[in-house]
Amino acid sequence: MTLDNRPLAIFLMGPTASGKTALACALADRFPMGLVSVDSALVYRGLDIGSAKPDAATLARYPHALVDIRDPAQPYSAADFREDAVAAMQRITGEGRVPLLVGGTGLYFRALQRGLSDLPEADPALRERLAAEAAAIGWAAMHARMAALDPVAGARIRPGDAQRIQRALEVMALSGRPLSELQQGGTTIRFPWRVLKLALLPVDRKPLHERIALRFDAMLADGFLDEVRRLRARGDLHPDLPAIRAVGYRQAWEYLEGQGDATDFRNRGIYATRQLAKRQITWLRGEFDARTFDPDRGDPLPGAARAVEQFVGMPRSSRS
Repeated sequence: MTLDNRPLAIFLMGPTASGKTALACALADRFPMGLVSVDSALVYRGLDIGSAKPDAATLARYPHALVDIRDPAQPYSAADFREDAVAAMQRITGEGRVPLLVGGTGLYFRALQRGLSDLPEADPALRERLAAEAAAIGWAAMHARMAALDPVAGARIRPGDAQRIQRALEVMALSGRPLSELQQGGTTIRFPWRVLKLALLPVDRKPLHERIALRFDAMLADGFLDEVRRLRARGDLHPDLPAIRAVGYRQAWEYLEGQGDATDFRNRGIYATRQLAKRQITWLRGEFDARTFDPDRGDPLPGAARAVEQFVGMPRSSRS
């Protein structure tokens, strides 16, 4: 039998508001780890309150790689993440520690471990033409066209997700093949780390939904709308940027533009966050090799720590 001598890494996954950060920090107190954020909103500077970014004290005690590395005006892709995450993991491994990747962005985890499909490069002229068509007939009609060409992508991409609809139509026009077919590709190169997957996976969504609502109200009390006002005041940001399309930020931006009242904004923000959690849970259920822990049925730390101890094969150590 061939021994697997790859260095070790841990993926800690879960839906929003499931307690991933607290568990990651608790594990870092017990084992020699380096934390890497796997979150498409935390990469952006200035998106602090609405993204539930760990506070300054937490980040000082438990530094997370890939937090605050991009300006909101600069889009950040799964390919960017993969490159940055591999570099962070190599650094942590080189220091004799185990990379602990923590977050809820399934696309990033998948891109990191399985690689990216060989999709055509963006075509600015084609994108402009698609945007003009959308302005004339609406993104719902564009989604219907995309779904007719690629039913799998049509089922996965929401009718209001203009960015992904545009990209799917662009890819199909350039390649002549459905996006979902191309995305079955990826790399055949073995991932350089041996991975233990841990997942916080609530069985009953009601407590999760309650935490989401409580956290959203706490964000509002902490000044979330003032944060979005500051972003709007910059003058160089707009709703089509990935940063501003993040859950909560899109709804806040629309509210500050005069869409709906405060109650409507709150309800839409909470609903969008619950829908995000639903999609994350659906993705996690497909990660069959993950060890799952229900955060609402006891403290997940003891079980997670035992799994890590068995995987790492070293005694626990305490942070000074």
